[in-house]
Amino acid sequence: MPEVQFEVDVDEPPDEQPGDNPFNRWHPEIETVITVEPGETVRLECLDWTGGQIQDNDNANEVRDVDLNQVHYLSGPVEVQGAEPGDLLKTTLLDIGPLNDRWEFGFTGIFSQQNGGGFLTDHFPDAAKAIWNLDGTYVSSRHIPDVYYEGMIHPGLIGTAPSHELLEEWNEREQELIEKHAEDPESIQNHPTGESEPPVASPPTTDGALPGEATGDTADSIAEEGARTVPPREHGGNCDIKDLSLGSTIYFPVFVDGAKFGIGDLHASQGDGEITFCGAIEMAGYVDVKFELVKDGMNKYGIDHPIFEPGHRGPNFTDYVVFEGYSVTEDGEQRYMDPHVAYRRAALEAIEYLTKFGYTREQAYMILGTVPIQGRQSGIVDIPNACSTLAVPKDVFEFDVSPDALDEHDGRKQVPITDDPLG
Repeated sequence: MPEVQFEVDVDEPPDEQPGDNPFNRWHPEIETVITVEPGETVRLECLDWTGGQIQDNDNANEVRDVDLNQVHYLSGPVEVQGAEPGDLLKTTLLDIGPLNDRWEFGFTGIFSQQNGGGFLTDHFPDAAKAIWNLDGTYVSSRHIPDVYYEGMIHPGLIGTAPSHELLEEWNEREQELIEKHAEDPESIQNHPTGESEPPVASPPTTDGALPGEATGDTADSIAEEGARTVPPREHGGNCDIKDLSLGSTIYFPVFVDGAKFGIGDLHASQGDGEITFCGAIEMAGYVDVKFELVKDGMNKYGIDHPIFEPGHRGPNFTDYVVFEGYSVTEDGEQRYMDPHVAYRRAALEAIEYLTKFGYTREQAYMILGTVPIQGRQSGIVDIPNACSTLAVPKDVFEFDVSPDALDEHDGRKQVPITDDPLG
């Protein structure tokens, strides 16, 4: 086992860790806490993405009340010696797992309209929560019956630090989007409801900022200028790609000396899109990462965004029920080649289908967020409708969910996500 280079205490608040402090803002001046040579492997422990705000209970108010200004909590940064702007940082995920001696559960949440919302927030405006048992790489939930499967374990958030120039570009372009949406909410075409909530971007804020080991003026600059960890960007970030699983190799652009690699937001499993917002099975855990360098890799490979090679270690599903969606809103409005709307429609079709087997709509929604569903843009050329598909693996259920099996369905008892979905 590699030596633990970043250790966490899940019983202490993120800003009171006994060892190195996690960070939650991307900035070139974040101070490195680990230095490695190319070819070296280290173990990094990670807090869950909320820093312990959600616990193993049936209280969905914890999801409703999460302080989103604090998140996420990243382990690192790791400085890779010899890394320079223009290189590629080659990282291989050799092992990922929960902290079994300290953290034995995972959680999934539907965020309420008043606190972030989600992909289908207009259909699911209230908070809900499901707790999952972590049995090695297998998962099950007392809140979602008859589901047991091997998850797609992976880090939701992984990347390198931006340069000052790139950070300025991020902040400017995202602020322009915020201002454009404030002036004309309907100009954001792929916002199906046309509402002002949830927001279209999260600008820098000092509220809840953790600058890692930085102090003084540097810490102040990180808090005031640092990019929020909410979205993915050119450096990687919160990409939430389920296929960055065991054995995967990712090539990250390097924008600052040393690369300054950070990682967190570990998931025991997730479906494509993480569509409930807190849609994966969130957990605290560890990652074993091997670091290598490709000198002048951005120019050599012709890329300025990450690329990756998926690992080949389970699960391997072969049988699916696949749902289609098109660029027509639930209200019947025709959109032009809109894959966001199309994927919404595919998800809503799948949710309605799963309710026929006895699941509540909230349970069905959480299944799509956590089970390794496959979301695809299956058609993107035939005007006016993009075609999105959502494939649900049949083997994750302990009963047959094929269409032919519906007539023989024995009417399973519904198990609510919580006794009170609002806690």
